[in-house]
Amino acid sequence: MTHLADYSTTFSPSEVARVLAGAKRAIVLSHAKPDGDAIGSTLAAARTLTALGADVEIWYVGPLPRWTAQMVGKTPYRVFIGGLNQDCRPEDGRPFPPKSGPGADPDLVLIVDTGSWGQLAEMKSWIAQHADRTMIIDHHLRGDAEIANRRYVDGPAASCTQVLAPMLSEALALDGPAHLPLEVAEPLYLGLATDTGWFRFDSVTSETFQLAGDLLAAGVDHSRLYDMTEHQDEFARWKLLGLALQSARKQPLKSGGFAGILRLSLEDFQVSGADRNDTGGFSDKLLSIHDIRVCVVLTEQANSPDSNTGAAASPVTRVSARSKPGANAIDVNRVMGRLGGGG
Repeated sequence: MTHLADYSTTFSPSEVARVLAGAKRAIVLSHAKPDGDAIGSTLAAARTLTALGADVEIWYVGPLPRWTAQMVGKTPYRVFIGGLNQDCRPEDGRPFPPKSGPGADPDLVLIVDTGSWGQLAEMKSWIAQHADRTMIIDHHLRGDAEIANRRYVDGPAASCTQVLAPMLSEALALDGPAHLPLEVAEPLYLGLATDTGWFRFDSVTSETFQLAGDLLAAGVDHSRLYDMTEHQDEFARWKLLGLALQSARKQPLKSGGFAGILRLSLEDFQVSGADRNDTGGFSDKLLSIHDIRVCVVLTEQANSPDSNTGAAASPVTRVSARSKPGANAIDVNRVMGRLGGGG
């Protein structure tokens, strides 16, 4: 893991816009198990590149939110699967790397909403082979600088889409986000809204609301996006939440208050019929308790057999954390960084 000071901005917004405008063939990536900000950032960037005349494809490492297909529409994308002990492979069975098309020899690999090998593990070998043409746009303070020499990192931004909006506007030679085409404005708003908990988190600033207003002026339907993302649960998700809450415990913190801990086993997923993507928002349930300052969710995940020996691999445990805002907020980014994570 690189030091915080190493993972910093090396490109100006105008330089980023020029790179986007000059691309001919591009692959757009984000972190595995993409959330609303990752989906929104990849879509907005890909659609802007397409409008600028580039051949573009988005690559996702699943699982994906259930509403992904509805949001993506006709924008070209592929879904990849794989584990920590094997290379990623396309879910659709097509050859990888492709022998033709935008993935054959991209002149731009754009990574958005992350810059951490821990969140790009499945694609690490491919990304490393294309480091000379890779660019990162991110709003997380921690990452691995060696992934790309070209970076724009805006830690205070509420979402990656907030970082992208003015750059995409400049690349399209528009007078700001309010003038963006709806197909670009909509995913930008999706990322902005979902990464702020629909404007509940302390990352929200006046700039956040200004951008939200501009994107609404561009034609975004707030209610439609909220309904699409927040009212589409399967019953299995709530069965899984019940099992997670049965595991809940409180751990005292030295600085006062408690950490809430939820555990999800492979058996819990089997019993409930849910998948990893159904765990979103579970931490918020415990954070509603007055003396819990941070919530940690421990999720057991099956690992793929070793690609060389075929031997079964032990399950791995993914760790995610969220803290309450305020003057004495716990910096979960710093904690996750010490564990080799990002975000």
